[in-house]
Amino acid sequence: MTQYSIWVLEYAYVTKFHRSGVLYGAHNQGYLKLPYCYTVIKGNGHVAMVDVGYNDKDYGKAIADGLGVKNWHSPRTVLAEIGLRPEDVDTIFISHAHFDHFGNVEDFPRATFYIQEREIAKWVWAMSLPERMRFVLSGIDPGDILRGVELACNRRLVCVDGDCEDVLPGIDLHAAPDTHTWGSMWIAVRNDGRRESQDVWVLAGDLAYQFENLGDSGAGGAPDGMFIPVGLAVGSQMNLIATTEQMVKQVGNETRRVIPIHEERLRDRFPSRITDKGLRITEICLAGGVRSLVA
Repeated sequence: MTQYSIWVLEYAYVTKFHRSGVLYGAHNQGYLKLPYCYTVIKGNGHVAMVDVGYNDKDYGKAIADGLGVKNWHSPRTVLAEIGLRPEDVDTIFISHAHFDHFGNVEDFPRATFYIQEREIAKWVWAMSLPERMRFVLSGIDPGDILRGVELACNRRLVCVDGDCEDVLPGIDLHAAPDTHTWGSMWIAVRNDGRRESQDVWVLAGDLAYQFENLGDSGAGGAPDGMFIPVGLAVGSQMNLIATTEQMVKQVGNETRRVIPIHEERLRDRFPSRITDKGLRITEICLAGGVRSLVA
C-alpha cells in the first residue's frame, strides 16, 4: 500500500524570471513564471516538508522584492489548504539554504530540521569572505544561516554527512555536493516501503527547475533529450548533470517521478487546483485511503 501523500504547495511566484536562470545557456530566450513552493509529505504518522519558503520580512523580503516575487502567503495560510498547521509538521528536510527554501524556520516550532553539514558549514565560511567576493552569497539571507545555527543550539538541527537512508520510514536523503549550492540534497520517497522500490518519487529541490533539466520534453516518460543543467550553480555543471543522472536512475528513468518544484507545468501533469489566494496546490500522489484535496 502507498505510504505517503505528497503535495507541492505554491506560496508565492515571480511572474517574469529569466529562462537563463533555470536553463543553462538559454540567453535572450525570454522569461517564464517561476512558482515558489515547498513540498508536504504526510503518512506513517508523520507530517514532513521539503523546505519552508522565506519569511517576507527583513533581508529575506528585500531579496524577494528585488526578484519581483509576488503574492506571498505564510505557511499557516498555505498549509491550511490541505488541513494542516505549521505545528503539525515534525520533520523538515532542507534541500539547500537559499532564502526561498530556508527562511521560515521560526514558523515551525515542533519540527526537527535536516540539512547537509557541508551546506550550512560552507555558507558560514562564505559569509567570512572579503566584501569583493560577496557575489557567492547571492540568494542567501545570512539571518537564515544564523537561525539554522540557533536550531543546532536547541538540538533541533541534524547535520547529515552524505546520504542517509530511512530518516523516516522509506524516505532517504541523497547528497549533491558542489552543484546548485555547496551541499544541496535531494529526497527520495520509496512509497511502497520496499528497499528495491517500484514506487519512488524524487523531490529535486533546485537541482532541477524545469522538465528540460531532466531531458524531458513534456511526455514524462524516459528522458528523450540531453540533460540541461540549471543556470545557477555554486558548484559545477558537470556535477549537476551527474546528479540528474542519479535522480533519473532512482525512478527507473521515469522522469515524471522527479519533481522540480519551480516548474509551473506540474499543473499539467498532476491533479491541481488554484486557491482563492491565487496559489496552486499540486497533488503528486495519495496514501492508501486518503481522499483527494484538489478534486
